[in-house]
Amino acid sequence: MGRIMTAALLAATLLPSAAVAQSRGDLYRDRQEIREEQRDLDRAYARGDWRDVRHQRADLRDARRDYRDDLRDRRAWHRDDWRSWRDGHRTLYGRGGWRAPFRYQAFRPGVPIAAPFYGPRYIIADPGVYHLPAAPRYARWVRHYDDVLLVDQRRGVVIDVIRNFYW
Repeated sequence: MGRIMTAALLAATLLPSAAVAQSRGDLYRDRQEIREEQRDLDRAYARGDWRDVRHQRADLRDARRDYRDDLRDRRAWHRDDWRSWRDGHRTLYGRGGWRAPFRYQAFRPGVPIAAPFYGPRYIIADPGVYHLPAAPRYARWVRHYDDVLLVDQRRGVVIDVIRNFYW
């Protein structure tokens, strides 16, 4: 009985990492397909065959759509994983008496943001504690009232938003 329980627990912990690895492989293949389709389009332009150009443009558009869909699925999996983590660790996400010297503003991805909103005072130092995914290069997770923003610090643009992050 104990071996069955141990095997079940081990399988439950390994399945999410296998899903991420599979998704990471899908993303890699999709990026590779985009590069190949772009090369084919460049060759069609060089040959001057406009029917082939039109066909290659459609192929490139489809490859980019597949990549976006896989990326969206991967992010959705992380969101679901994070929500279940948060529900089990409610005290970690307590809001407390946190206030900023500026008003609340609802941000969305792609919007430029002023530097005071993502200053060092608001950066989440260890996003792993909150079970957030690692931030890409030059990006940081930032607290904005109850929301959490992923901000590209070089360009000052919001990459991702998690609303009502804190309770």
